[in-house]
Amino acid sequence: MKFLRNLLDNIKPNFEKGGKFEKYYPVYDGIETFLFVPNHTTKIGSHIRDAIDLKRTMMTVIIALLPCMLFGMWNVGHQHYLAIGEMAGLGDGLMDKFLFGLIRVLPIIAVSYIVGLSIEFVFCIIKKHTINEGFLVSGLLIPMVMPVDVPLWMVGVGTAFAVIIGKEVFGGTGMNVLNPALTARAFLFFAYPTKMSGNMVWIDTNVASDSGKHIVDGFSGATPLGNLAELVSLDRTSARAAEIHQMIAPDGIHSLYNSFMGFIPGSIGETSALACLIGAVILIITGIGSLRIMASMFAGGLTMAMLFNAWDANMFMEVNAIHQLMLGGFMFGMVFMATDPVSAAQTPTGKIIYGFLAGFLAIMIRVFNPAYPEGVMLAILFMNVMAPLIDHYVVDANVKRRMKRLKTA
Repeated sequence: MKFLRNLLDNIKPNFEKGGKFEKYYPVYDGIETFLFVPNHTTKIGSHIRDAIDLKRTMMTVIIALLPCMLFGMWNVGHQHYLAIGEMAGLGDGLMDKFLFGLIRVLPIIAVSYIVGLSIEFVFCIIKKHTINEGFLVSGLLIPMVMPVDVPLWMVGVGTAFAVIIGKEVFGGTGMNVLNPALTARAFLFFAYPTKMSGNMVWIDTNVASDSGKHIVDGFSGATPLGNLAELVSLDRTSARAAEIHQMIAPDGIHSLYNSFMGFIPGSIGETSALACLIGAVILIITGIGSLRIMASMFAGGLTMAMLFNAWDANMFMEVNAIHQLMLGGFMFGMVFMATDPVSAAQTPTGKIIYGFLAGFLAIMIRVFNPAYPEGVMLAILFMNVMAPLIDHYVVDANVKRRMKRLKTA
């Protein structure tokens, strides 16, 4: 580290005022403060001194995301080998499966960071301010909510849209209304629906044999929610309905156990509820993630799922309430998306209302809209927009309660 410190000190004069790279100082500052704790403090106004700054906060979230990312890499390989009929056992070819997923996922992560950070640097140079740290997390969240077969150019376009329209137009990190990673996902879903919602994108079967032909041709790899959405329009006595119900049975491929562990098709980092819960523990212990939002969102989703169980208007509503929450991106959204400290509600009571409604709406959207079986993304984005309104009424109610208390005193 001393070598890096000396190197940065030697080149620093070139980026300071009067240096030949003066206008690129935000780039130098971003790299220096990423590697070392800044040696300057606030000079004016009131401020809080703390051992952890925004960069360290973001790094903690990255650490919490690692279980989802590493499991996602393995699961990409596992689903691939299942599709081609090789190494079907969970313990078969652990390293082969992980390396296959690593090779497929790393380019998506690289494109996300290269495009996002390049745009961040350009905005810093134009606006002459230090680089925003927020993309350290967004750069990894975006690949985690993507299907593995998403074209790399789409990752670049979605990332650019999220950084420019989702964040920079509002003033950068700390000023955005919507979660940037979900903004990228929503943009790609509505701009390129055939590329994002088709069955083929969830499992990578794009591997050629020695003769140059694809090993698997026409494999259907729908997600569990994609299969369950068919139940809305199916007759309860049909053969297809029975086939789908068998998938979510205790011995089915989309059973509660497989859904909790993550041995199912889905977005790269979203399939394992267990990995999400490990990340949740890290975020809660370090005080970075809101337990109120996570717990209330789980309660909201569970309430809606249980109401559907009681209603029982179609076979999708029959799915066990706990099983509903383990499917799709519900747990990932609950832990990493809904708890975004910028776009979520800020007041303690507001966080509970915000989380409960996010969970409630997520299950409602996925069951009521068969064309869009994954409702978590839209539910959280909608609640991002509602968060300031929730906080406003919570604060207003608190003021009225105190005024009433003063009048009666």
